[in-house]
Amino acid sequence: MLDWSQADLAQRSGVSEPTIKRLEASGGDLGGRLDTAQKIVDTLKEAGVLFLDGPYNGDGGPGVRLRDRQAGNAAAPASISNGKT
Repeated sequence: MLDWSQADLAQRSGVSEPTIKRLEASGGDLGGRLDTAQKIVDTLKEAGVLFLDGPYNGDGGPGVRLRDRQAGNAAAPASISNGKT
């Protein structure tokens, strides 16, 4: 969706890359600290990811969406991959 690597997310969120890897590899409940999850969620929201609450029956199914980049509401993934902010 954002075309970010684990290192990109770690850098932007302030959460260590090993923690990001562990969270992605878990097969069920994530566990961990609430503040870690909040940092990740906040970072994704700032980049334009919308988290959908409750049941959703529209196009694309439940979960997350990306805000329209043309509206200037999301960071371009290339700026992260190139180390620019």
